[in-house]
Amino acid sequence: MSPLASIVVGGVLMSGIALLGAVTFFLSEAVQRKLILPLVAFSAGSLLGSAFFHMLPAAVRADPSGLGVWIWVLSGFSLFFAFEQVLHWHRCHHAQGDPASTLPTLIIAGDALHNLLGGMAVAGAFLVDARLGVATWLAEAAHELPQELGEYGVLLHGGWSRRKALVVNVLSSLPFLVGGLLTWAASLQIDVAFLVPFAAGNFLYIAASDLIPEVNRHHRLATAAQHFAAFAAGVLVLLAIRIGLAI
Repeated sequence: MSPLASIVVGGVLMSGIALLGAVTFFLSEAVQRKLILPLVAFSAGSLLGSAFFHMLPAAVRADPSGLGVWIWVLSGFSLFFAFEQVLHWHRCHHAQGDPASTLPTLIIAGDALHNLLGGMAVAGAFLVDARLGVATWLAEAAHELPQELGEYGVLLHGGWSRRKALVVNVLSSLPFLVGGLLTWAASLQIDVAFLVPFAAGNFLYIAASDLIPEVNRHHRLATAAQHFAAFAAGVLVLLAIRIGLAI
């Protein structure tokens, strides 16, 4: 399969993950609460596994002696940090109004931008190596699953109907494909290999700053053990993919 075909298929499949919000139609709120955090922990492990076992080794192989790899890693980390600071500022700035009505809009806007950057990252990985692209896509997909379920709940809490929440969630996933196609088009003119370490920085920030703190708030030993097991499973799945694909 050509890189362009892989990018398109990956984008379409990622948009399909947004439909998983419909699963909440059939789950009680208690079941949703039990599922979300283990999935978040698994997502954190898969993002770190993708960064350390796939993306960073590939970036270092491409530029073994320069600082460029680490500059791009830090740039990717810093961009997401800055982006979240803007979102938090915007949320606090509107807190005196109606936060229940503004939060869903912020969630969708943030998700759309995240998907655009995610699509660029996955496309950059496919353009470097098809196997690297598969591993990066799988890590991104593992992150999207709990995110979509969680966001769907936020939209419903904000007063949106289930149909509207599902449709808008799917629409906000389309920038993933757009980002992939933009990257492919750019690759015809420039070298887009820098997107691999840049995306690794994104993954490191999301896992360490957003996801792990979310599952670290619980102090019961049994719950902590469950979350760590899910985290370790995410890491081991990406390690197994690395060994199996021999990247």
